[in-house]
Order: sequence, then structure tokens, then C-alpha cells
Amino acid sequence: MSITSAATLATLHRTGPRRITDLAVIEGVTQPAMTVLVRVMEESGLVERRGDASDKRVTLVCLTEAGASYVQTRHQAGVDAFARLIDELADDEVDALVAALPALAHLAELESQDREGPKR
Repeated sequence: MSITSAATLATLHRTGPRRITDLAVIEGVTQPAMTVLVRVMEESGLVERRGDASDKRVTLVCLTEAGASYVQTRHQAGVDAFARLIDELADDEVDALVAALPALAHLAELESQDREGPKR
């Protein structure tokens, strides 16, 4: 799976259903490229298109159960990899990481808001 596909699935997991145009802006690709990407992920069963209840002209891209499972599996693999690496650190290094977590979480939140805009 491409990095853009994985990032798009992660965006949908974090933010919920989105328009293709919104996803293209968030992921930094053209709308036609995102349309092709969504079609491929749809054929793979990772996403589906649904109408927007508030505006019948709009189609939203939504994660399927398989797409959500894929995102969760990748996330857990990353957590496990970091846990193995953290186990190799000295106690004072682990303490330094723990102390930095609130600031890092805030940075991640700010970056997400800047990149993805408001949630729908």
C-alpha cells in the first residue's frame, strides 16, 4: 500500500467521512489523483462512498470495517516497534521521554488541526 493510501485511511479514521476534494487537500495531491486512489481503496474494500445526509449532492468517502481494521493494525505495529526500542533506553532517557509527552501530544494536535482543518 502506498504512503498516500495509508495516510488517507488514517485521516478518515481520525476525522470521519470526508469529501474527495477535502482528502486531496489534506494529503497534498490533486483531486483526480485522490479520485483514483479512492477507487482503488474502494475496490480493495477499505473505503466506501456514501451520500451526505445534510447535502444530497455530496458524496463522502468512509472507512469500511476492513479499512478501520487495517489502520488499527498498522497503529499497533508502530506502538509495538516503539515499545521494543524504548526497552533499549536507559531509565533517565525513558524519564525524559515521559516528561516530553504532553508537549509532543500538543504539537501533534496542532499539526493535525493545521493539516486537516475542522472535523466534519
